[in-house]
Amino acid sequence: MAVPNYRSYVFALIVIYVMLWAWLAIAPYDRHDWLLENVLVLLFGVGMIASHRHFIFSRISYTLIFLFMCLHAVGSHYTYAEVPYESAWHSLTGHSFNAMLGWERNNFDRLVHFSYGLLLAYPLREIFLRVADARGFWGYFLPLDFTLSTSALYELVEWGAAEYFGGDLGVAYLGTQGDIWDAQKDMACAGTGALIAMLITAALNLWLQRDFARDWSDSLRVKDARPYGENEIARMVGERQQQRTSTDRT
Repeated sequence: MAVPNYRSYVFALIVIYVMLWAWLAIAPYDRHDWLLENVLVLLFGVGMIASHRHFIFSRISYTLIFLFMCLHAVGSHYTYAEVPYESAWHSLTGHSFNAMLGWERNNFDRLVHFSYGLLLAYPLREIFLRVADARGFWGYFLPLDFTLSTSALYELVEWGAAEYFGGDLGVAYLGTQGDIWDAQKDMACAGTGALIAMLITAALNLWLQRDFARDWSDSLRVKDARPYGENEIARMVGERQQQRTSTDRT
């Protein structure tokens, strides 16, 4: 099977995203909310450019990142609570999408939180495998753990920003739509998406990787039987004292 040229493929994804982002940047539903939503996009973009020479993702990861960024671009254009998927579906089919699924609110934000886990867990796994040398169980658990922790951090940032700006802008950015458990549900969606992504990845590796069971078992084996904590502190203090004594003698 022919593999598309790497640079051409990634460049095509960038061009398509920039065009979509620029189009959706024209006359967004709420310009102030759009600016807030795109602060993290700007930081993420700078980080990707800065790290490109040192860390290059696979085509799969870049594609997953591209899909998530496109969803976010749509959400930031309309504000997440106002994305008109319901009216679009009704105009196409003559039926209510929310009624079909039993929804009572605009759930585009939940879709994006779910997609955060589903689409970005695999790129995160690449980072943990290639930078932190995670293996076996940890190569699947750490992306899930990172997704949940960053989701919680984002909810705290979102809460802080809403408190700081207040008013309609704060409400639009928070996007709870009157649900007091919105933050917890958003985190649950992200965690569920990441769990599904890692289960699919594990199933694929179980099928293709001959040493899957051994790799998993080795990752859970204790590598150093010595206790750390106060024992490690005492060891480092002792080494420091020895270095000082050696320096004083010379």
